Amino acid sequence: MAQTKTKKKAEADEAVETEEVMTATATAKYVRCSPRKMRLVADMVRGKDVAAARTILNFSTRNAADVINKVVGSAIANAENNHDMSADELYISSIYVNEGPTLKRIRPRAMGRAFHIRKRTCHVTVELTAREEG
Repeated sequence: MAQTKTKKKAEADEAVETEEVMTATATAKYVRCSPRKMRLVADMVRGKDVAAARTILNFSTRNAADVINKVVGSAIANAENNHDMSADELYISSIYVNEGPTLKRIRPRAMGRAFHIRKRTCHVTVELTAREEG
């Protein structure tokens, strides 16, 4: 009985290995916007088709939408030029925003005190995958 389980598992592993999914990636680093604000926009387009995502980003009033729109456009260009993928079949399989370095500044306040200002940055990564038919 143990042999049949391992044989089935080996067959399943081989099936997974033969199935390669092409992904195109684009990254914007050191973007001068806080990661929290950027993640709100990234959540709006995660899992959507590229055309629908671009429409949402074009009509969004948030400033972070412009940055994410550029990164999605760059990922589309990478998919078409480097991986020979069609832009019509692409969707945003993964989009995540990581913290970048924080610029620390000091603002003088009354009675000789100092007020700390943290200018946050972030890194945005977009991965596009072709939608499987069926």
